[in-house]
Amino acid sequence: MSTSDRNGRTERLTESGVPNTISSIPLTDVDAHAPGTASIGNLVKDATAQVSTLVRAEVELAKAEVTGEVKKGLQGSLFFVLALTVLLFSSFFFFFFLAELLDTWVYRWLAFLIVFLLMVVVTGVLALLGYLRVRKLRAPEKTIDSLRQAATVLPTAAESSYKHGDYTPGEYARRTAP
Repeated sequence: MSTSDRNGRTERLTESGVPNTISSIPLTDVDAHAPGTASIGNLVKDATAQVSTLVRAEVELAKAEVTGEVKKGLQGSLFFVLALTVLLFSSFFFFFFLAELLDTWVYRWLAFLIVFLLMVVVTGVLALLGYLRVRKLRAPEKTIDSLRQAATVLPTAAESSYKHGDYTPGEYARRTAP
């Protein structure tokens, strides 16, 4: 199986929809310098670039795997939706059967009225249960507390510009460098 991206490139996919390779991340050669000629700065720069590349590759791989799993999940859920639809339509015949069954003991119009009232009562009970369940929903308090704590730790834009004399971080670094 293969797919094309918005740039027109085609990539091969496995059966689960995960790409065989991730071509959007450029990998660099580890030994780009001759042995013993690289400075510490170059080594740190190379290590940083390789760690960054590795992290991006891991993120791309995770994204590709999750996308494949989501596609499989959506396809599976489609069958559940279709099964639920068939069940819903078949319930129509069950209620007619129930009314015809009651017709043997009571008048036909009364049998259908009893089935109708039974359906209304079941609908009311299910609606009440749904309302009680939805009413219990609460805001994500832990997430809100965590964001409030993060806001107190991180400097605001006003504090940042005050400390740096209204300079951008790069301009501040150039002006204060020895």
